[in-house]
Amino acid sequence: MTATKKNVRIIAMDLLVTIEKNQSYSNLLLNSTIEKNELSPVDVGLLTELTYGTLQRRMELDFYLNPFIKDNKKLANWIHHLLRLTLYQMVYLDRIPDRAAIFEAVEIAKERGHKGIASLVNGVLRNIQRKGLPSLNDVSDPIKRLSLETSHPEWLVTRWVHQFGFDKTKEMCEINLTAPMQTARVNLTKISRDECVALLEEDGFQIEKSPIIPEAIRSLKGNLASTISFNYGMFTIQDESSMLAAYALGAKEDEYILDACAAPGGKSTHIAEKMNNTGEVISVDLHQHKVRLINDNAKRLGLSNIITSVADSRHLQEKFKLESFDRILLDAPCSGLGVMRRKPDMKYTKMEQDIERLSSIQQNLLESVTPLLKKGGILIYSTCTVDKGENEHTVRTFLDNHPEFEGDTTLKSRMPEAIQPLITGFDLQIFPQDIGSDGFYIAALRKL
Repeated sequence: MTATKKNVRIIAMDLLVTIEKNQSYSNLLLNSTIEKNELSPVDVGLLTELTYGTLQRRMELDFYLNPFIKDNKKLANWIHHLLRLTLYQMVYLDRIPDRAAIFEAVEIAKERGHKGIASLVNGVLRNIQRKGLPSLNDVSDPIKRLSLETSHPEWLVTRWVHQFGFDKTKEMCEINLTAPMQTARVNLTKISRDECVALLEEDGFQIEKSPIIPEAIRSLKGNLASTISFNYGMFTIQDESSMLAAYALGAKEDEYILDACAAPGGKSTHIAEKMNNTGEVISVDLHQHKVRLINDNAKRLGLSNIITSVADSRHLQEKFKLESFDRILLDAPCSGLGVMRRKPDMKYTKMEQDIERLSSIQQNLLESVTPLLKKGGILIYSTCTVDKGENEHTVRTFLDNHPEFEGDTTLKSRMPEAIQPLITGFDLQIFPQDIGSDGFYIAALRKL
């Protein structure tokens, strides 16, 4: 049975309730919901748009709704989500007439609640239709206004403005409201990029070659993970900025490499491919089920030079010889503030103290993996965040405490040509607006 439009709205409302209640990642929950409900492609499109759009713009929608809801503390949670969801359609979706969106909302309210709730929902939405939306221009404080316009918490906007200036912050907040493009990394040990593009175009995909990464492709339409080529290991779904980590590491054939926080294996497999399936990549992660993902990926891609290990990277000195690795990648646990386009719900759950806490975890990891690196070896520290507290400050503190390490200024020479202008010293901060990818940080350090 295919879902009717109304069912799609109910599914979207339930999703929003669950995401908020369980603080579960929207992208994972959305995918499992789509599978469970066997939705048609059109309905999948609408469900994705409604769920992500309402999540992305939640603070702005609440700003518009607040004057029209009297006792909003007393309203059940699902009613808030239903009102946001409907207002999102009225403000942002031209193809759905307001009267249809309101009618559907009232029907859902009748079904889920009772007549009184249905008339409240109807009253609020018709009132907005009649009086129009309150204006954000009335908010005089520029940081508060930017926070509401782009639905980013005020503490985060303030922090970013302090770190990067107002204009850069505004650009970042605005691009965080847009849908990310699906990108993939072609497995050059099996197929060339041109051959892979031709295969996918035959399957009806619209593919563009990445102008940034020589082995990357972008899908303009359709989910690449559902293809036969994916099952046969022709490529891996990965964001372009995260592909830069393997370039920065610069692993050569027959080297002995450690990837210290490796799941789900995107970077490990990229390193293994760059080494042409020679040498050894030791891929470590804390959780058994995540290590299984690395193994599955390596198997699918036909890579035999990856050896996985379930371990806490803070205790690797008990497992491996000191100064035994040629290169080490530490893609550290972080706040993930660079991937908000994929996980918009994280804007509302992260707190400023999380960043302080993560910074000390990152320090501990650096302390414990660096004794395993050979003299003259390269350490790459990377995160998928844009915050200086987790990036530059973490690296600076480490270098201050470790005179046996220095910044490796040869980083630039290893990177793809398109990225080189963004690098001045030994590190690189990619913002979401730079190349249309996730926000990502890389620092290259050399052991003396």
